[in-house]
Amino acid sequence: MHRHHAVVEDRVRTNKALGLHNLPSKSFTTNQGWMLAADLDAWLRLLALHDQDGLADAEPEPDTMRFRIYHLPARLAAHARRRHLRLAPDWPWAAAFVLAWKRLTGLTAVT
Repeated sequence: MHRHHAVVEDRVRTNKALGLHNLPSKSFTTNQGWMLAADLDAWLRLLALHDQDGLADAEPEPDTMRFRIYHLPARLAAHARRRHLRLAPDWPWAAAFVLAWKRLTGLTAVT
């Protein structure tokens, strides 16, 4: 039980590093968006990046996730009514992003 609480404390530290100790707006709706982003970041790590070196334990520094996963060197192209995301071939985190994408799209929908 103590170990589960340590995981919660790590998330609190990450959220503070993201700037959530001073929420950016006086508007409840805007702050709700910031909290949703923090939740999505935590779920991405737990569901898709739990076994990736350098990404699963990137919690003390949110810039690590931002520069490795969220800022993609990619181009979105449309052809024949389909969209293709073309990643830069020399990007070192391309395999981790593709693996996370496959894991997230492979999850079953909750009914």
